[in-house]
Amino acid sequence: MARRIDHSAHYPHPVSTVHTALTDERYWRAWLQEVGGPGAKLDEVTVGDGTIDVAMTQSIPAEHLPSMVTKIRPGDLIITRTESWHALQGDHAEGTFSALVDGTPGRLRGTMSLTADADGSLLVMEGEVEVKLPIFGGKIESVIAEQVIELIEAENNFTARWTASI
Repeated sequence: MARRIDHSAHYPHPVSTVHTALTDERYWRAWLQEVGGPGAKLDEVTVGDGTIDVAMTQSIPAEHLPSMVTKIRPGDLIITRTESWHALQGDHAEGTFSALVDGTPGRLRGTMSLTADADGSLLVMEGEVEVKLPIFGGKIESVIAEQVIELIEAENNFTARWTASI
């Protein structure tokens, strides 16, 4: 059974400013350097007219993982992520994200929506984590969901600082 991940972030900047950041290759390079973790790298970036498709690799060191996870999958977790943002349509943009953990039957995927609100913009992420392992799958989903929320919060803090400098 999949575990839901729902998260939102408010930015005190217009949607166009936040969208400009999220579709800028420089943002992603800086983001990975600051938030990406050890060995994080940008594998591929395709920038279009107000769009972006990003593929990256990140890792979570084994010492930061619960023993329940390292017993099933020893060593660092290598995560391949993608994120895509579509062109801005007025004060609204849509995106998608996904992640696969190397050597595990698990995945993360979802959608993102960037919209205007009263004082700036709102980014809403909705997704799910699914780990297809008998007995332990649900527990591992909970751990991954918790780690993803922590990462998303760090990403939101970075995005807030980045957009303030635009």
